[in-house]
Formats: sequence, C-alpha cells, structure tokens
Amino acid sequence: MKPNWRKPAGMLLILALIALWSTLVVGFSDVIGALPALVQAPIYLVLGIVWILPLKPLLRWMETGRWR
Repeated sequence: MKPNWRKPAGMLLILALIALWSTLVVGFSDVIGALPALVQAPIYLVLGIVWILPLKPLLRWMETGRWR
C-alpha cells in the first residue's frame, strides 16, 4: 500500500480548524458571558457542535481525494 499525503494534511487542517474556531468563540466569550446562564448554555451548545459540520467533506477528501 502506497503512503497517502492527504491524511497528514487533513489532520493538520482539522487541528487548524479547531484552533481557528476556538479562537473565534473565545473572542465572543465576553459578549456571551454577559448573557444569562440559560441563554449561554444553548449558544455554547450550538457553537460546540457547529465546528463538526465541515469535517465530513474533509474526512471524505482524506479517504478518497474527492470533496463530494
């Protein structure tokens, strides 16, 4: 089996995505932190799940070399 360069590149892209997303969320934490706790919880829940959405095409590309 021939080594594939897409898997290490994809892993680096996943780490970059996580770092970028967490930096973005931390940037808004002071605004979100001023809201009541019952409003904060769903916001952080959604923000904690949304970053997963771009992973499906990225993982598909890592395995097949195609985005779709």
